[in-house]
Amino acid sequence: MRRSAQLNTQYQARYTLWGLAALGVLILLIFPLLFRQQPYWLYIASQALFYAILASSWALLAGYNGQFSFAHMAFMGLATYASGILGRETGFLAFDLSPWVSIPLGVLFTGFVGLVIGYLCLRLRKTYLALFTIAFAEITRLVIKAEVKFTGGPNGLPLKPLLESTSYVPVYYLMVALFLGTLLAMYVLVRSRYGLYFQAVREDEDAAAALGVNVVNTRILAFVVSSMIAGLAGAVFHHFPTVGLVVPDEMIIGRMSLVLAMAIIGGSNSLIAAALGAIFIHFSLEWLQEIPLPAAILRTLEAHRATLESLGFGLGENGLKTNAWRMVGFGMLLMVTLRFRQNGLIAPLLERLSRRHVIQEIAARRRAREEEEIEVSDEPNEQVGGAS
Repeated sequence: MRRSAQLNTQYQARYTLWGLAALGVLILLIFPLLFRQQPYWLYIASQALFYAILASSWALLAGYNGQFSFAHMAFMGLATYASGILGRETGFLAFDLSPWVSIPLGVLFTGFVGLVIGYLCLRLRKTYLALFTIAFAEITRLVIKAEVKFTGGPNGLPLKPLLESTSYVPVYYLMVALFLGTLLAMYVLVRSRYGLYFQAVREDEDAAAALGVNVVNTRILAFVVSSMIAGLAGAVFHHFPTVGLVVPDEMIIGRMSLVLAMAIIGGSNSLIAAALGAIFIHFSLEWLQEIPLPAAILRTLEAHRATLESLGFGLGENGLKTNAWRMVGFGMLLMVTLRFRQNGLIAPLLERLSRRHVIQEIAARRRAREEEEIEVSDEPNEQVGGAS
């Protein structure tokens, strides 16, 4: 009876997860139909998926393998610039390649750089690795900014369009396909034996090495895969005709910190939670730029415009502009998450759905073990009583 109840609970949790996944995919597919007349939100959705790929790939590195890196945006920029240089039609090193060829080559170049960086620094512990990647990211950004002949310098590098259409709808659907494809690839990886190696190294490197896991190679694998996924997301997104340009300031540490915060708020121990955290945060920050308010409230606030502006707010045509206060709220949310919810805000909800049967099974085994211990402890007392 107990075994049957556990199986029923396991199937219910599995069906619930598959149902939620199907609902999420359905929402992604019908989103353009709901906002066809609002191309701005289609672009924001495409950008949110771009950040979701970055956040989930960083979660693969940090949440599953325990490596804290600040070089994700640098790898994103490297792949994009490499693809853009290979696709140039004129000038020095003008190969005039199609984006469908230059993007894979740029991603491979990023993987090679990640491999070199891995052999150089992945023997370091967490703090030193973080410092090394900060230095690498800043050096990369400054070199790209200084080499005007190759990269366009501060003005950026124009990129060939990946699509002929300037509509936001095909851009969005291509980002959906890229997001689902990379998420599925990372999920398959973490569910394989290499995923077990990742988690073993994260928990205890010495114990993992004692059990035969090659710690350095495992960390390099996670580093290279995450860097290539970040590079792929950056190269594809910036080659869209709606973007068409990459600038070195996109690789600043502040932008990298935003990706880290998205993954942490969602839950860095879960790929899906990190991605959902990025989507939630990006949409929230955009929505908070100008909070929609009824016309009656706007007329009331108009009388207090000077007071609002002195406090750092503003009034738009349709709502209240929060200006820098939205980033203050975002920072406070991050602080609360780090203090009270170290595993993020979204990951615990997913854990409750996916691990309910595991928790009940562990509790059942614990009760059975306690009952066995009680029976074993009672047996000597019975023998002593019989002997006397």
